[in-house]
Amino acid sequence: MQAVETARRQREWMWAGLAILGIILAMAATELAMGRVLICTCGTVKLWHGAVNSAENSQQLMDWYTLSHVIHGLLFYGATRWLFPRRGLPFRAVVATVVEAAWEIAENSPLIINRYREATMALGYTGDSVVNSVADVLAMLVGFALAARLPVWVSVGLGVAMELVALLVIRDNLTLNVLMLLWPVDAIRVWQAG
Repeated sequence: MQAVETARRQREWMWAGLAILGIILAMAATELAMGRVLICTCGTVKLWHGAVNSAENSQQLMDWYTLSHVIHGLLFYGATRWLFPRRGLPFRAVVATVVEAAWEIAENSPLIINRYREATMALGYTGDSVVNSVADVLAMLVGFALAARLPVWVSVGLGVAMELVALLVIRDNLTLNVLMLLWPVDAIRVWQAG
């Protein structure tokens, strides 16, 4: 009986993995069709780029905003566990991937890019490269996987720690990003500018 259950779980994860891959490929194709660049226009692909106010920010595989995408995964795990309590982890991972991919497409639309430029510290923001968007989805999946395995208090602590690190290092984080997109506060924008 246990062998049957193991085989069922493996099939479930196989289909979820294929669905996640399909979602990521569809997102990348959509972004390319929107005119997004595949890689940084500098012509290189780097694992990490730490300078926030530079042309390579959001163009390389990872940057300080990768922390926000890991936090997305922590949050999406909690949200899908609450919204779909009877569904398995593979299904919930697919749902989280759909939400993250939809955000990546929206984030790279002219509407959101212009909103970032107007309302946040990202004055020269031009959107993400496709490889950065793919890496952001993968970072969300890392956060989702961590939340699935860690006690809730550790996930919360990890999320708070990542928010604080980003706040201290770059004067920005997921919380401020959302606040400034929805309801810009001039005092925060001045503080973020240094």
